[in-house]
This record gives sequence, C-alpha cells and structure tokens, in this order.
Amino acid sequence: MASGPRKRAASAAPGRTGVSTTGSSAAERADRVRSLRSGRRVALAAVFEAEFGQRTATAILERTLAETDADPNAGALARRIVADVVAHRDSIDALIERTAPQYPVVQLARMDRSLLRSALSEVLHSATPPRVAIAEWVELARIYSGDPMRRLMNGVLGHVAREPADLQASAPNSEEGVRGNDL
Repeated sequence: MASGPRKRAASAAPGRTGVSTTGSSAAERADRVRSLRSGRRVALAAVFEAEFGQRTATAILERTLAETDADPNAGALARRIVADVVAHRDSIDALIERTAPQYPVVQLARMDRSLLRSALSEVLHSATPPRVAIAEWVELARIYSGDPMRRLMNGVLGHVAREPADLQASAPNSEEGVRGNDL
C-alpha cells in the first residue's frame, strides 16, 4: 500500500521517473567515501602486518585484495598508500622525527607507527585533498589506537600540511646546525 502514493506522485508530474537524481548522486558519493575508507583500512592492515616482518606490505595487501571482493577504488587507494609507504619510508620516518621529536619512531607502538606512516604517505603523495586525508586518518587513529594517538596524528598531519613542500622533501643532513666558522 505504501507504493500507491509514490506512483501517483510520479504520474502526476509528466516526464519525471520518480527517482531523484540528487538522492542518487548523494548515495553514490556516500558509497565512494565508504569505499575509500575501506581502502585506507586495508592499507593500514597491510602496513601493520608487515611490521611483524613475516611478509612485505605489498604481498600482504595483494593477498588481502585477492581474498576479498574489494571495490576497485578501494584497492587502487590501498595500493597507492602501501606503495608510497614502502617507497618513502625513510623520508616519512625522518619527517615524523622532525615533526614530533618527543615521539621517536622506533619507540612508537606498531599500530601508531603504521597509522602515521600510512597517513603521511597519503597526505604527501596522493591527489586526496590534505584536509580530507587528515580527517579520515585522525578518525582511524581514534578507532584503532585511541585519543592520545588521535591528537598526535592531528598535530603531525596538520603541521605537515601547513609546511611548504620543499621543507617536507628535505631530509636532515649530518651538518645541520653547523656554521661555516665552526668547521
């Protein structure tokens, strides 16, 4: 009986199909957001599992994607994040050390280290707008690690997003802080 009024409303307006395109695009957008969030979770899981040293993050990710029916967008984002973490791990770790010196990377919990590496790889090396990536990773930090990590994640990512790109790429060298007359 509930379909009766809907049919009348659709037939009352000639040329209308009764399907809202606005609702459809909103649903598609929500599906895309859900898919990308899933891709971030899969990438995080692969980077975290690789912390235990049994397999590489790329191998773990490919196994996970093969075992599940992951959305192509989720798989593509997860592959990008993992590839960037693997390719830029040293510079990401140096950036963490420089941005939050009171939290040495080697002393962070495995999950916290994985969260920061994955988040920084997306913020620095993807087309995702930094504000979007930061919001998503801060939420994942809250879910998987807790409030202190959420705050650390927000601080590190916010600082990195505000920092000029040329400073992010530069790794500290051994002569940092040495003036010419001290040589």
